[in-house]
Amino acid sequence: MRPFGEVITLEAARAILDATGIPIDRTETIPLEDANSRVVAGDIIARDDVPPFSRAGMDGYAVRAGDTRGASRATPRTIRRVHTLYTGQVSPVPVGEGQCIEIATGAPLPAGADAVVMVEETDADDRDIVRVFAEVQPQQNVGRQGADIKTGQVVVRAGETLNSSRVGALAAVGTVRVNVYQRPRVAILSTGNEVVVPGTTLEPGQIYDINRFTLAAVVSENGGIPVACPPAPDTLDALVSTLDNLVACDIVVFSGGSSVGERDLIRDAIAAKGRLLFHGVAVKPGKPTGLGVVQGKPVFAMPGYPTSCLSNAHMLLVPMLRRLARLPPRINRIVTLPLAQAIVSASGRHQFYTVRIANGTATPAFKASGDITSMSLADGYIEIPANVDRVDAGTQVDVTLF
Repeated sequence: MRPFGEVITLEAARAILDATGIPIDRTETIPLEDANSRVVAGDIIARDDVPPFSRAGMDGYAVRAGDTRGASRATPRTIRRVHTLYTGQVSPVPVGEGQCIEIATGAPLPAGADAVVMVEETDADDRDIVRVFAEVQPQQNVGRQGADIKTGQVVVRAGETLNSSRVGALAAVGTVRVNVYQRPRVAILSTGNEVVVPGTTLEPGQIYDINRFTLAAVVSENGGIPVACPPAPDTLDALVSTLDNLVACDIVVFSGGSSVGERDLIRDAIAAKGRLLFHGVAVKPGKPTGLGVVQGKPVFAMPGYPTSCLSNAHMLLVPMLRRLARLPPRINRIVTLPLAQAIVSASGRHQFYTVRIANGTATPAFKASGDITSMSLADGYIEIPANVDRVDAGTQVDVTLF
């Protein structure tokens, strides 16, 4: 066994992470239909007005507002219909004094008209005589040209993350392709002679690789591209050789081999090729977590136990990954609930304790660091500070939801 050196606090680990890793500068141009959740690399300027013409805001009649002055149910005004206009058409005739054009919602406002009377406030006969029962003001029920977006306006700014509405705004100005920042590529590698790929027949002493899949899910959810690699054996030569190949990616994440056993060699591989920034964080689960830099690329040494690995992926990997991807920090959803039963915590270590929500309470779900169901059967987690060794039943706790 080789004991940990200096075990640092969670706050210290996060400070080191904040100082490590540089946001991606590489860009690519992609089709608009693939651009949701991507970060725009430059301001996108409208080349046309939206809408590109003044249009009817509802079904009714395009009129001169002055021709409706004083109209009411008791004293209707009478005008003559000269044309019917549908969307996608332009009226071949203007609206003259005492005239109107029947118009569909969204159709271009005809020349001469300055308002639309909604159809519910009218009555027409088969001689094209329309009685108007409500006065309208100029521009009433009209969507004016450029009311949504003006030519030259910034539609989406550089650094903004595209969502459904921003994609819609880009479509409105005729955008076909978008220049965005590339997503960070994250190499994911499980170590251990006992770890095999799912689908393989398990031999005595072997287990399936869980972390490769949980880490890939975390990376995909937070703006990265997971690059899955086959498990590596527990030899320094194999790990160093593998590391040489993986630093072509933007982040490297090892799981397993990060603890203090004779075959826990990830820290040695990092030290052989670069610089180890820390090894050991005062958290539970996930104490045997390390971070180094090789050829300017962050290299994580995550615990092999699935719950420890996944927990620290959320707490430590995600903030760095989102920074490289130029995404804003993740916004956690938190609910406050009474604790269903007492929890005894590890003194001196900041604990992330998984819970499930049942009957309006937070019920402990944590089993062991090696049990993936500690996470899969949980709805979220509570944080227990390092200086707290017990949380009593009934205590109001903040549950961060997965």
